[in-house]
Order: sequence, then structure tokens, then C-alpha cells
Amino acid sequence: MALGQFAYANNSNRFLACEPLADQPFAVCGIPYDGAVTNRPGARFGPAAVRAASLMLCDGIHPVFDVSPLDQLGDALDMRLPNASPLPEVRRHIEAQAAALMAKHHAVFLGGDHSVTLSLLRAAQAQYGDGEPLALVHFDAHCDTWSDHFGEPSGHGTWTYEALQEGLVSAAHTVQIGIRSSGWRSAREYVADQGGQIFTARALRGLDGAGLRPAIDAIRARIGQRPCYLTLDIDCLDPAFAPGTGTPEPGGMTSSQVLTFIEELAGLNWIGMDCVEVAPAYDHAELTTNAASAFVWTYLSGQVAKRRDSQKGA
Repeated sequence: MALGQFAYANNSNRFLACEPLADQPFAVCGIPYDGAVTNRPGARFGPAAVRAASLMLCDGIHPVFDVSPLDQLGDALDMRLPNASPLPEVRRHIEAQAAALMAKHHAVFLGGDHSVTLSLLRAAQAQYGDGEPLALVHFDAHCDTWSDHFGEPSGHGTWTYEALQEGLVSAAHTVQIGIRSSGWRSAREYVADQGGQIFTARALRGLDGAGLRPAIDAIRARIGQRPCYLTLDIDCLDPAFAPGTGTPEPGGMTSSQVLTFIEELAGLNWIGMDCVEVAPAYDHAELTTNAASAFVWTYLSGQVAKRRDSQKGA
């Protein structure tokens, strides 16, 4: 076996076949939890599947940013979680492990269902907020602003409401992209009613490339350089692009639309990202995991390029 083949096989359980996490500036970490789903379970297996899909990108130079994040990225593998415990207890474990990671690295998290994002925002606001709420860019088919979760106080459909209520994120600096699911108007429009902005999937239909420029410019103007967190629910994509998810919603975004947003918004003051709700049991031809790995790779490439450019200018 050639050396390159051996290295590829030996690192096959890590994102982009990168090295284990040590002192690299960027980190990826899995959150194998789906105890708060309301439809199809299986997102706990998302981190492993996204890592496997990423291997085709492990020696790639990003075509927009002209970098590979490989030599600046370490994989912290998966969090150890008490998956049979109540959600508040699981969230405490997620927050503690995320805080330790964020204290030393720019971290990207692979979910898991979307309930994990509340813990990540708690850790991120404590690390990066400097006493102020964060900005938030939220890709999703669902608004996740319900005040309860089918009679339960919290779940994967309440975390945005909870984050705003807790002051973790600034309503005026919150943007949702791809929203299209059914629901009460009070939930669907909650972010806009609080002063944020929503770009529904319906409003984005047929737009790509230059057609997305007004939305991209509006997001840049709204968020400015406030520390910003990116959360990407894979069901923002139409099921044609991402069938492997727990609550698919027809009429969604295309992969190229999402990539355009990530590429064009790379200059924001990003402090972390998660990609959640990948449920590989329902995937077809690895469409969903390939999209998720490309989104994470693109985000990381943009941040590595920004770091490279800032070091050149220093």
C-alpha cells in the first residue's frame, strides 16, 4: 500500500481525513444526539456519515478561496453524551464540551438534531459575545420559534425562540433563510416581528448567482462585523437535494443557492458553525451527506482564506 493510500485509510474516521485535534486553529466536532426529534430519528448518525462523505474533498483546493483547510483543521471526534438523559442534562454536557473547544479553536459542529444549537449558542456567547448578544444566520425549512415543543417546554423546534428570549442572539442581527414550513403566523414571523429578517424559500425561488445579490447585501448590512454564528439545518435544501433528514419540506433551496450564500458571506465576523439534522438512514446516493460536507468544507475554506489574508496584511 502506498503512503498516500495508508494515510487516507488511517484517517477515514475524521473530517477531510485531517489529523486529530491538537493546536490547529480550526476544529470539527460531532454531536451524535437526536433525542429531541419530532418526526424521523437518525440524526445521531449524521456526524459519521458527513465525515465519510468529506473524504472526497480531503486533497482539494477550494475553487473560490484557493485554499484547503486541511493543514489548519483538527478533528475532536464526537462528544460523549448521556443520550438517555433528559434534554436539559444533555444540553449541559454539550455546552461544557463546546465551551472547552471554543476557548482554543474556531469550531464547527456536526449534528445531531437542531436542539443542540441552543447549547452551542450559550457557549459561543460566553466566549465571543463580550457581554453582548451574537448575530445569527439560520438556514432552515422551519422557523424553530415555537414556544413549546408539542407540549414539552423545549426541543429542536424551540431553540431560536429560546436563544432570543435568553439574549444569546440579537433579534435585529438575526437572519433566517429558506423558511417555508406550515405553522402559526406568530411562530413563522417571530424573528421578523422581533426586528430580524426572513428570506423565505418562496422569495428565493428561481434566484441564483447575481439574483441573490440583494439578499446577500442586505445580510451584510444588517450584521456588519458583530460576532456571528452560522447554523445550517440541512432541511433548508429541497428534498431533491437532501432527502436524508428527519422532517423534509418540499419547495426548498438548491445546493448552489446555499453555497452562494456561504461563499459570499465569508467576510462576516464568523465565530462558529453547525450543520445539523443529517439523517443518513433516509439518504439516497449520499446526496445529503455530500451536500453537508461541501457546505462545511466551504465555510472552513472561507475562514482559512480570511485568516491567511489577515496574516499577509499584518
